[in-house]
Amino acid sequence: MARKDQLTGKGPVAGNHVSHAHNKAKRRFEVNLQKKRFYVPEEDRWVTLRVSATTIRTINKKGISAVLADARKNGVNV
Repeated sequence: MARKDQLTGKGPVAGNHVSHAHNKAKRRFEVNLQKKRFYVPEEDRWVTLRVSATTIRTINKKGISAVLADARKNGVNV
């Protein structure tokens, strides 16, 4: 399974380790993914999603129904 957020599609990005001597070596910045269950009262069911910590904060702010509606509008099958 790809390390991507199921709702936003956010994935890892590339960058550099930079030492004190300013030597650079390639590295990946991974997304902080969590497996989380959300209850959707409109559908009367639980949905298990693999989402980033930032997306969990967005769900807490807007509500799961609004975030799912935006994701479905953008073509995510949930």
